[in-house]
Amino acid sequence: MGLDHRHGRCWAEEIGARSVEAGAAEKREAVEPPAAVGRRNAAVAHTIAVNVIREPACVPMSPRMREVCWDFGIPPREQATVIAENLQLTLKPGTLVLLTGPSGAGKSSVLQAVADRLGDVTWVGQSAFSAERAIIDCIAPRRSLGEALEILTACGLGEPRLWVRRYGDLSDGERFRAALARAVGQVLTDGRTRPILCDEFTAILHRRLAKAMAYNLRKLVTRSGLILVAATTHDDILKDLRPDTLVRLGHGGPTVQAGTPRSGVVSLQRRAIIEPGSVRDYAMFSPLHYRHRDGLGFVDKVFLLRECKAGQPLGILVFAMAPAELTLRNRATQGRFVRNMRRLNRDLRILRRLVMHPDVRGCGLGHWFVEQTLPRVGVRFIECLAAMGSVNPVFEKAGMTRVGRCPPPRGRIKLLERMAKHHVDPFAPDFHRRIARCPRVRSMVERTILHWVSATTAGHKYRIETRPAEELARAFRQLVGSPPVYYLWDRDREFPVPESIDRVAEAGGAPGDGARDHDPDARPNRGNRSPRRIENRESTSGRRRRMCGRHDPNGPG
Repeated sequence: MGLDHRHGRCWAEEIGARSVEAGAAEKREAVEPPAAVGRRNAAVAHTIAVNVIREPACVPMSPRMREVCWDFGIPPREQATVIAENLQLTLKPGTLVLLTGPSGAGKSSVLQAVADRLGDVTWVGQSAFSAERAIIDCIAPRRSLGEALEILTACGLGEPRLWVRRYGDLSDGERFRAALARAVGQVLTDGRTRPILCDEFTAILHRRLAKAMAYNLRKLVTRSGLILVAATTHDDILKDLRPDTLVRLGHGGPTVQAGTPRSGVVSLQRRAIIEPGSVRDYAMFSPLHYRHRDGLGFVDKVFLLRECKAGQPLGILVFAMAPAELTLRNRATQGRFVRNMRRLNRDLRILRRLVMHPDVRGCGLGHWFVEQTLPRVGVRFIECLAAMGSVNPVFEKAGMTRVGRCPPPRGRIKLLERMAKHHVDPFAPDFHRRIARCPRVRSMVERTILHWVSATTAGHKYRIETRPAEELARAFRQLVGSPPVYYLWDRDREFPVPESIDRVAEAGGAPGDGARDHDPDARPNRGNRSPRRIENRESTSGRRRRMCGRHDPNGPG
């Protein structure tokens, strides 16, 4: 079958589609439901033989062209070149085929020949993005948010700030990654295993980002049953991409190598080192964190993850002195640290920040970094409050135990409805100005924050009257969103006790906290114990420690 395109003439013929149960397909078709037949047909492995001949077109002779041919002794028209002859490719769900070779070796021609013969394929970059919609709304819009975020992270877009941008506001490298994520999302949404074709794969990306993205994409292809055929000039991604079929194009014809992808660590981890750092090192990572304006508290230890010895920093971990009281901590440790500041300061730290470079997010370096660092802190217990805990289980993979979710603010829905009546949008850019100008709005915001702090920190005070409107706006947005998840790590593996985890999980955080849906303007119920009574029992050093290390509703990341 002859095919013409910009690279010349290509011939491709399909040898056949093979299936283990192909002989009985017609007998089952009458008794199986149509959906089952469709799924079975989608899983058929296509084996095609591709023959590609590049035959440059003849162009009219010009004086300059005549002079070039005369001086360099070349003919005005090149002879036809065989790029691939009887090149057999097997495409089945969960496999990845990589075409590699120098520029001009014919990778694009082979890729186009595969597309022309198969017909029903998805090209990366050929689906237009909406000019008025955010990236997150264009990736698998009919699937869950978690699936969309997984696709974006696997395709190298792991920064939340990029998810809310328009396609036109991205750089060229970011646009390539967004186009790849869109193609993957389309195939997964349609439910049909259409091959995804990608030319110039990772060509314009930083090589560190290319390796991490190749590792993530390999996992996604295997886990989701995708078919990916990619072409690239770079060989440095082979260890992370681990293609099922590697086709090397160049002089002497193509060579095909069949590989069996094995699960392993990303290649960046093999050279990475962990070394002590300082608060100064956090300055370069602070803009990369979605809560970069929040304070770190009293920092105890800082650790840096570097690409290699004296290499570029890839991540940072900040451990600080822990807050005086946390409800979930008290339940998980059976009150081990209640009103015991000496033990708290000696045995427990809070993981205040984990920030990974956007290039290496999602490839496993984050949880490996945390896992290797926890024993180096030098204390028995380490806790963490992570707002992204419901989306990214990095701390659970690192060996920390998920105790439960902090209680949400009381009457969240009623609160938002009341604000809507006042024409107030918490996510509007001028929300902090509305808080500063409207006492009614500030009162609702303050009471919501105070109730959450009281429920989370076992009744300790939070001096909210001195907080600026910008800080209140950030805290309120985070509270009405997804409440943070509490994690605990015990070096001796004694805590948290399983029964406390189950009890917290069943209650959705702290029992009795956040389960009611009262009027947000109602005065919070502080329980039988007065916060002032608890405060009076503390020593002078304990009171000073509580004021400096109290739990901030802006919280750690």
